[in-house]
Amino acid sequence: MSAGAAANPARRLFATVLGCEAIVIALAIPVAVTTLDVDGATAGAVCGGLAVACLLMAGLLRFPWAFAAGSVLQVAIIATGFMVPAMFFLGVVFGALWATAFWLGRKAERARPR
Repeated sequence: MSAGAAANPARRLFATVLGCEAIVIALAIPVAVTTLDVDGATAGAVCGGLAVACLLMAGLLRFPWAFAAGSVLQVAIIATGFMVPAMFFLGVVFGALWATAFWLGRKAERARPR
């Protein structure tokens, strides 16, 4: 996936996925603490750290390596399911959205006039 211009619709799609993912993973903190009895410091460090990483990565998508790093984030977010089981499902949903963004981005690049 190329970095492209600031108005690149594929890059906006990736950033939107990461932004929404940051909100969802941040909302997993109170669920982990109140419902699942996870230590607040642990939940805050893991989920909060991943939420911040998603937001940072959304801002770094102008660099080609950020797409690979975002893919690694998808795996890490799925792994939070060991702390909050619902995150297995939500992580897979966001992973599918991330993969769809790659597919749509490549499709848009092929359709773009040279």
